[in-house]
Amino acid sequence: MWHREELLKSIWHAFTALDLDHRGKVSKSQLKVLSHNLCTVMKIPHDPVALEEHFKDDDTGPLSNHGYMPYLNRFILDKVQEDFDVLEFYRMCWTLCYKKNIHSQHLLISDRDAFKVWCIFNFLSEDKYPLVIIIEEIEYFLRKMMEAMGSGWSEESFADYKLQLNTKNCLTAWELIELVGLGLFSKGLDRQTLSMGITEVFTELILDVLKQDYMMKKGHKRKNWTERWFVLRPTSLSYYVGEDVEEKRGDIILDQSCLVIILKCHNIFLLFEISASDKKKKQEWIQAIQSCIQQLRLGLLSPHREARLRRRELRQRQQVEEEDLAERMKQLQAASDTKQRELEAMRMKMEEAAAKAALEELRRKKTQLDLQDRYRLDLEREKMVRQQMEEQVAQKSSELEQYLQRVRQLEDMYHRLEEALEDERQAKQDEEAMRKLQARLLEEEAAKRAELEQIQLQQQRALCQTEAEKRELMAEQLAKERDLQAATLQLERLEKERQGALEQYEEVSRKLKRAATKTKTWKDKVAKHEGLVRLIQPGHKGLQQMTNWGPAAFTDAELEQRKKLWQDSKNQGAQAQ
Repeated sequence: MWHREELLKSIWHAFTALDLDHRGKVSKSQLKVLSHNLCTVMKIPHDPVALEEHFKDDDTGPLSNHGYMPYLNRFILDKVQEDFDVLEFYRMCWTLCYKKNIHSQHLLISDRDAFKVWCIFNFLSEDKYPLVIIIEEIEYFLRKMMEAMGSGWSEESFADYKLQLNTKNCLTAWELIELVGLGLFSKGLDRQTLSMGITEVFTELILDVLKQDYMMKKGHKRKNWTERWFVLRPTSLSYYVGEDVEEKRGDIILDQSCLVIILKCHNIFLLFEISASDKKKKQEWIQAIQSCIQQLRLGLLSPHREARLRRRELRQRQQVEEEDLAERMKQLQAASDTKQRELEAMRMKMEEAAAKAALEELRRKKTQLDLQDRYRLDLEREKMVRQQMEEQVAQKSSELEQYLQRVRQLEDMYHRLEEALEDERQAKQDEEAMRKLQARLLEEEAAKRAELEQIQLQQQRALCQTEAEKRELMAEQLAKERDLQAATLQLERLEKERQGALEQYEEVSRKLKRAATKTKTWKDKVAKHEGLVRLIQPGHKGLQQMTNWGPAAFTDAELEQRKKLWQDSKNQGAQAQ
């Protein structure tokens, strides 16, 4: 009887072998070939259109294992009958995958033995993908193989091997084949012995052969006894012509109604008579057949599958127990850590208290010594401070005397500065008075000049009169000439007065310049004595010219030129008369 999980494992190997670029996907064309081969081996009518119809909505490219699985279950595995050759199915899947994964040149086993190890791997591996066989199942397989070869089991060698695996703790199918093929646990044994051990484990686990040996069987028709090779499986007892099991002579189907009496096996409809060569062999066969019938009555699987299931359940329970134990250990460790931390905290508190007490004692002693030192230092400091204060008082007295002397000097300088400023103000007033006098003289001069110009114009108009008027005017002209001479004399007197005013103005300017120089000198002295007095700055003291045309209307040269022109015009008028 086949199991879907074991078939899927073989198909998974074939699918993985077709995944050339290791992306977890296979092209549709390759899946078509794989599906056709599966249908052929499992004796299922193959529908080439079913794959295209199933994946018509997924035309993006290669398909993954998960995408192929629904099609595999629906169109292939759900239609499988129990009459196909499982070994042929295994060989087909093995043919697709083994050449890409193993190199048999350096192995001690043949490709046929490697195929058997591969089948054993699929039987013992976990039902999780990617497929691996854990270390417990590796040990189980190696133990059975060593027992079949009649060699002892070395716990030390396997323990060393487990250490080599480190944390991996599992193998793939190809790693298991390499492990067996390199003979790590079969050193000293030849290839034939190794092959026989593999074949015996394969026969027991994969072919479900519980027992096999020669026995005598009585025929139904001829009633003669013939030696046959009997093979006991969980649901049948088959007999062959020879132990090569090539020519089968019949099957005895075992079910719940079968009985074993001495060495006769019969059910409700049939009776088979079988004889063993000795009592020991007879007893072994009776126990084996009765065990199979009992398994069928209990509705259990084959002994090896039941044993595998029990090992898995035991591992699961152990794993759960280990997890619970680990959880309890973690809790205990956490509690222990908590207690340890509390004890450590208490110890640290006690140490801190002791340290604080010692520190307080040291601090008290140190404080006492510090106080003594402080009192002594305070006394010495007071003496030094007293001396320093006396010295400072003497120094301050000297500084105060110097300061008072400097203040007196500054007051004296301030009074002198005030006198200099008063002289400067007086010079400015004199300068302003001279300016006003010069302006008044210039105005009078301008008025006289205007009057003379008017007289000259009148004289010129008079020349244009008739000769009679000229004679009449001669006297008047003489009078006017006398007046003009008087005005000229007065103008000369005004010019002299103007010159005197200019000389006075220059004298005042020199006084003002000397006062400004004296003021600047006193300013510098005051600045050198810490600037206790801030002076008032005087204004601009530049010399300004005053003429009859306003301040600085023309220069002295222009004034002289105008005077000369006026004198020439006056002389010309006199000659004309």
